[in-house]
Amino acid sequence: ESRPLTVAVGPAGTGKTYLAISAAVEALDAGTISRIILSRPAVEAGENLGFLPGDMREKLDPYLRPLWDALNDRMGAKRLKQHLDDGTIEIAPVAFMRGRTLNNSFVLIDEAQNCTYGQLKMLLTRLGWHSTMVITGDPDQTDLLPEMSGLAAIAQRLEGFEDVSVVRLGDTDVVRHPLVGRMLSVL
Repeated sequence: ESRPLTVAVGPAGTGKTYLAISAAVEALDAGTISRIILSRPAVEAGENLGFLPGDMREKLDPYLRPLWDALNDRMGAKRLKQHLDDGTIEIAPVAFMRGRTLNNSFVLIDEAQNCTYGQLKMLLTRLGWHSTMVITGDPDQTDLLPEMSGLAAIAQRLEGFEDVSVVRLGDTDVVRHPLVGRMLSVL
């Protein structure tokens, strides 16, 4: 809450996305930001889904489902739809972020383990005035080729900055079924 940039890394089930969405909704409700920008890389988890019909929102909906679930939980379906329709909540694919300055925004880059170092550098430099950016991901679950993910390197390089918070979660932080945390320790 006190820093403009947070990088949250850790295993599945630790609540990284949910906590970031909660912080975004709280900032919107408090009036400290005027919009929420959600971005995830459109990388498939080992499968090829092929061509997806529809507009940008419909094409990205399968990738953004965890974000929708958290937003729906925090806002309710009617308010979420209203904010999507009026642009208060924006979907911004990683590929379309170059050249933007994101002022007065809460920017969530989710599943960042599927971004290259270059993509993350580009995303980080979008941070504008009166904005907060949260980057979440699990470096152990990248869907990129080995060593292509830039998340671990970005987290390591930014860890010493006093206005950047790097949060490292572990198996003991899992809030899903207790078996998930135990499985992660052996998988």
